Amino acid sequence: MSVLSHLTGIFSPVFESLDLPAELGAVTPSNRPELGQFQCNGALPAAKIAGRNPREIAQQVVDAVADNPAFESLELAGPGFINITLADAYLGDTIRSLAGDSQHGALRSESKRVLVDFGGPNVAKAMHAGHLRSTVIGDSLQRIGRFIGHDIVSDIHFGDWGTQMGKLIMEMERLQPELPYFDETAVEFPSMPPATLDDLQIMYPAADARCSEDPDELKKAQQATKELQDGRLGYRALWKHFATVSQDSQKRDFDDLGVVFDLWHGESTVADRVQPLVDRLTASGVAVRDQGALVIHVAQESDKADIPPLLLEKSDGAAMYGTTDIATLEERIQDIKAEEILYVVDERQALHFVQVFRAAALGGVTSDEIIEHIGFGTMNGTDAKPFKTRSGGVLRLRDLINMMTEVAAVRVETTLAADLPADRKAAVARQIGLAALKFGDLINHRSSNYIFDLDRFMAFEGKTGPYLQYSAVRMASILRRAADQGLAPGKLLDPIVEQERALILKLASLPEVVQRAWDLRAPNSVSELAFELAQTFNRFFEACHILSEPDAARQASWLELVEVTRGTLTTLLGLLGIEVPERM
Repeated sequence: MSVLSHLTGIFSPVFESLDLPAELGAVTPSNRPELGQFQCNGALPAAKIAGRNPREIAQQVVDAVADNPAFESLELAGPGFINITLADAYLGDTIRSLAGDSQHGALRSESKRVLVDFGGPNVAKAMHAGHLRSTVIGDSLQRIGRFIGHDIVSDIHFGDWGTQMGKLIMEMERLQPELPYFDETAVEFPSMPPATLDDLQIMYPAADARCSEDPDELKKAQQATKELQDGRLGYRALWKHFATVSQDSQKRDFDDLGVVFDLWHGESTVADRVQPLVDRLTASGVAVRDQGALVIHVAQESDKADIPPLLLEKSDGAAMYGTTDIATLEERIQDIKAEEILYVVDERQALHFVQVFRAAALGGVTSDEIIEHIGFGTMNGTDAKPFKTRSGGVLRLRDLINMMTEVAAVRVETTLAADLPADRKAAVARQIGLAALKFGDLINHRSSNYIFDLDRFMAFEGKTGPYLQYSAVRMASILRRAADQGLAPGKLLDPIVEQERALILKLASLPEVVQRAWDLRAPNSVSELAFELAQTFNRFFEACHILSEPDAARQASWLELVEVTRGTLTTLLGLLGIEVPERM
């Protein structure tokens, strides 16, 4: 049980005994640390319910719990606030219970099978800077979910179907008409792809522009798409090549970021579900014809803005993204057995998800309660617009990673671990660069836009990934230096120094913070705790001269506290997808 849960468990029954709601006994960290470590403010709302003086109620509560050994002092303040200071013996018991606990006090939730959809790359497109937020937020959420006990399944929802495939097929035929993929009688095809991802990135914009300018070209692409989806062998073989070269590049980018997906299901995965789904929705009357197109009307009377119908099929019979999305929901619920589904996708797609979720509920595919859009803001440049290169182009994600790594490599060579072997220097530079990139994103609430600032992200002070890595490495260094002097961690004693008490309380706050991060789908809570823990530790280390402490038992206790803190900080960073180097 966490400290906050335990304290709330002490106060809540007292309010109940006064015929007041138990939730009024909730204990929270103090917003006035000089007055107490925690506070209980339930007497004020209790007074309104009971029609009594709040200080009288607060005094009754204090009198009822005053003998509890957890408390050093309980003091009334203002109109009925209860300020709480914990006894050192209680804090000692708390830190001893945390030592050696891989969960750091966090309880396992009742496990649910949760599918987290994030990343979202497409065929023929390299990952770019705009994919960063979905990837790092989604990865952190899957890590947090697993940490607290959920059965997490991550799926990238690969964009590998639709008219863009037909456009690519037509462009390839225009460039290399002699290839066997365009011979309707061919049954064998080359094993090597006829184009690289770089080729596809040139081909697709050209094909898209041609289709926009010439209706006949668009009709050809739509026909190619239909033949692909109907199973034409040459088109299927070519499509697989397009998907393979795209995935190979994208997987390298995800590997560089340290992100792993359980599933690489694409839109094509549910292709066979689409027509039966459309038939059912039509037969039930949920889907109706409107000006030749097949739609589901999803607007509700309570809407404050217009919510357009979800388009299932255009008048020419072509299925739309929304149709595939509903089929994907059906697959995830029926086949993957997901009990919750989280879509970590740009906030600018919010309307689309409102339409899809409502349509899925109307069609009996799922209910609103188990699906959630985890929207996020944009990573912007100094012009407050989505991040671009200096020339105004979209920056590849790989180039962004390389840029961060190169800056980190200079720091490693000039100010940090310059004496490491070359391969270790490169590994450390990569770890630092990724920490700067990920933490620079995750320290912000996901709904906020933020400015990409390389110099600030890479700094070794302040709220940055490198600062937190350095703090964890410093803790490991302290333990190594102690070992070199023949010193070892020992039994944790009750605290005697204020900075020691503060560090224990910060360590003990992990369960609530991690649970809140999951409940709100907001990893920035974990980022904030990691930063606060590092700061609190540094104040403790400045006040307590561990390696020169004359009391051997106290010295061993403090060394163990360093070990516990190092492990906790490493875990928090791990929940953000950040590795800690052995040396910096």
